[in-house]
Amino acid sequence: MNIIYEKFMFVVFLVALLIVAYGLYDAWYVYNKAGDDSYLKYKPIPGQGVPNDAPLTEDYVAWLTIDDTNIDYPVMQGDNNMKYLNMNPYGEYSLSGSIFLDSRNSADFTDDYSILYGHHMEYGKMFGALDDFLDKKYMNEHSTGTLIVGRDGSKVYDLGVFACMKVNVYDKKALDPDSLENVEKLIKEEASNINTSIEKSNHILVLSTCIEPVSTNRLLVFCYVYE
Repeated sequence: MNIIYEKFMFVVFLVALLIVAYGLYDAWYVYNKAGDDSYLKYKPIPGQGVPNDAPLTEDYVAWLTIDDTNIDYPVMQGDNNMKYLNMNPYGEYSLSGSIFLDSRNSADFTDDYSILYGHHMEYGKMFGALDDFLDKKYMNEHSTGTLIVGRDGSKVYDLGVFACMKVNVYDKKALDPDSLENVEKLIKEEASNINTSIEKSNHILVLSTCIEPVSTNRLLVFCYVYE
């Protein structure tokens, strides 16, 4: 009986060890993929666009940069808001997904209110970097960026980060491309940080990410878009 018990405990220990090992590998794999910045070599030059050999899929619509932060990514847009949750800009499966434009928005960013989504990854990867904007001083010091639109890079918008707030994912006022008027009112009433020194615009881009792994809360960072 002792021999059977010892063998049973050994199997239990081995299975537990394999589960832990897999968990560590999975965490490393997700982080490694999220931290892969090889795509930066395909970053477009304004007016010249992405290189001809760039393997970015046909769903590529823009390149987003928030100056002096980790946010420097290609922006994709699928025919629905699920496609790029677990697909990288090369069209490959990836748990870290891509930064992507709401499928209801115009791909040329001519809408008054455009919404970008990205996973909240550890160590400031992807839109995990948005956490820093909860600090007012940080937001004021990292308030500029650019949006290079189109594969040919023919249109470049300057960005001015001006507000940060938390909302519920079911809050239609904040996550509806047609609700610019309601969004401006919501920001004024509920934003945790507002930089009133930023020049205003009637064109707004919001960056959205989840806050906790299992939560309906979202962290939003708002940017004015300048022609």
